[in-house]
Amino acid sequence: MKNTFVPNPKEAESIHIIREVAAQFEKPVLMFSGGKDSITLVRLAQKAFYPAKIPFPLLHVDTGHNFPETIEFRDRLVEELGLELIVANVQDSIDQGKVQEERGRYSSRNSLQTTTLLDAIEEHKFDACIGGARRDEEKARAKERVFSVRDDFGQWDEKNQRPELFDMLNGKIHHGQNVRAFPISNWTELDVWEYIKTENIKIPSIYFAHKRETFVRDGMIWTASEHVYREDHEEVEERMVRFRTVGDMTCTAAVLSEAETLEEVVDEIRASTISERGARIDDKRSEAAMENRKKVGYF
Repeated sequence: MKNTFVPNPKEAESIHIIREVAAQFEKPVLMFSGGKDSITLVRLAQKAFYPAKIPFPLLHVDTGHNFPETIEFRDRLVEELGLELIVANVQDSIDQGKVQEERGRYSSRNSLQTTTLLDAIEEHKFDACIGGARRDEEKARAKERVFSVRDDFGQWDEKNQRPELFDMLNGKIHHGQNVRAFPISNWTELDVWEYIKTENIKIPSIYFAHKRETFVRDGMIWTASEHVYREDHEEVEERMVRFRTVGDMTCTAAVLSEAETLEEVVDEIRASTISERGARIDDKRSEAAMENRKKVGYF
């Protein structure tokens, strides 16, 4: 019988990067939000170490304003795979007076995650954090190396990054430094969706079209929730929507959609002319919003 196996070079590259993280660092962690990119990372890590379990924990920085469907999926996946999950809560940072809750029309806890993340890294002594950021998402993320070094304050200097010639990854760091590793940096949104489809990976239901109470502001569709500021004149309507990217509900807009299956989602993404980050409200704060957040420690 003819061998029909078709190797996936991007999958192979990502598995190689994950294995390099495990080999070069003493205490890595995989950042997990319950979104499609971090779910893809978990599948890649499973393959990297099969038949053994993933040898490092998952870390979720929980704003307390996440979509319930995402949290339910997170807990179910961790239980099914027998993984260790560490949850760092933004609410704790607020209660400790380390960050201040935002108020008003565009209030969000998204930017507050930075302090919580850096505290978790320090508490658990993680020297490498594996994340699902991709270069096609946003211009600041396009500047990242696969092994992106942060200083002992957790800060990122885009002008002081190491060359990665011939795919060689240098994980040597000074005491106090930290590396953010991005195994799917070279993937596109469509790559991720096609991989999820091929691997038949389970994902949260909010990625598929469903009816949800929403309102429109600044041309974007916001979730009607107690956590999302809404003015009296902003009318709530039930719309058929889905989410292309999943984060804190205060900064993640929905898109109108009828895509209820993976095949329909992939077709929709293939036809789209707008980046998935176009639905991230926090990126609208300024032209360099993402880059400014990354410089102070954001993932």
